[in-house]
Amino acid sequence: MSVAELKERHTAATSTVNSLRERLKQRRQLFLDTDGGIRTFWGFSFSCIRSRLMLVFMFQCLGTVEAKGDRQLVSAPQISFAAGPCRVIPARSVEFFILCISCNDKVYSLDWTPERNRIVSASQDGRLIVWNALTSQKTHAIKLQCPWVVTCAFAPNGLSVACGGFDSACSIFNLNSHVERDSIPVSRVLTGHKGYVYSCQYVPDQETRLITSSGDQTCVLWDVTTGQRISVFGGEFPSGHTASVLSVSINSSNSNMFVSGSCDATARLWDARIASRAVRTYHGHQGDVNTVKFFPDGQRFGTGSNDSTCRLYDMRTGHQLQVYSQQHDTDDNEVPIVTSIAFSLSGRLLFAGYSSGDCYVWDTLVGEVVLNLGTLQNSHESRISCLGLSSDGSALCTGSWDKNLKIWAFGGDRRVS
Repeated sequence: MSVAELKERHTAATSTVNSLRERLKQRRQLFLDTDGGIRTFWGFSFSCIRSRLMLVFMFQCLGTVEAKGDRQLVSAPQISFAAGPCRVIPARSVEFFILCISCNDKVYSLDWTPERNRIVSASQDGRLIVWNALTSQKTHAIKLQCPWVVTCAFAPNGLSVACGGFDSACSIFNLNSHVERDSIPVSRVLTGHKGYVYSCQYVPDQETRLITSSGDQTCVLWDVTTGQRISVFGGEFPSGHTASVLSVSINSSNSNMFVSGSCDATARLWDARIASRAVRTYHGHQGDVNTVKFFPDGQRFGTGSNDSTCRLYDMRTGHQLQVYSQQHDTDDNEVPIVTSIAFSLSGRLLFAGYSSGDCYVWDTLVGEVVLNLGTLQNSHESRISCLGLSSDGSALCTGSWDKNLKIWAFGGDRRVS
């Protein structure tokens, strides 16, 4: 074969490879975060993490395990999706990296910054800690006057954090304060609730607006700059909750709308412009609604409850679209409760943390469990109290009563600089 023919074949082969690469890229974009039936967490450059902090976790229960050095590669099974034309994702080897951050006491709440590289956590030791999610290093450790803090949140610009708890107030801290990072003073205290503050969340793209929920059966929209209440939702109004409000979630597509979950076993939709009544009430749960979260498209939302189920509701019609319920093997017949939920970026996957220490990954379309992170080696040993997905969908962080935060990230070849 002549040199010219070899060059011609090489050119043709290169063209074919480039074409296949482009097709593969398009298919990955099509499935985005459902490739292989699980969320392909990627984007964390773990080369900067010390090897002793980096543990590898595999799908030990999903396929054949092949040992390779200090890692295990698992051939994931073929998974068929029911949405639209049936597609089968071929088996492939996958691995998880996990970064474990140890806290001094039980973790009750966590939140990510929009730029995805920092996490704030609230724990029973009475400290609000800001962590570098890539190195596990503390950047701020704020000593709180009230040790019983059960909720925390980053401002959209990442320059301040809010927290609330059994002092019935929401405290604001400016992370840019020119003081020692472990002695940052309170910049604002939002007072007015007559019960514990169970949840707080900043209005997206509005650093001066924040919503809290409380044991006084109300939600409040605050002006953080002045410390004044703008609107009160519920309370004396007949359409409000009739028990403690445990969770709120603001619609990122329309920040005037938010949903709340309560011990009255209902979720309610509110319009921030109309505080006098709830827009709609959603029934179905048989226990406290501990957590609510809007679906990425802003037209649906999910809930998690003491009845051990998660549910998906249509915001506009009020219809219940799906129930996510799993048979639990417990020795004392005590059914684990759902404590926290989060959706993947596409909404195809629902992450749910349970009091048993399990963390189920649900396929939202077919209502089936794809994976239980709680079955993996060195997973949480106690109740998962909170979880959250980074803003770019690259990692999931779970917090537990075992005094640990764990950051789960896909260990593929893809990296974000």
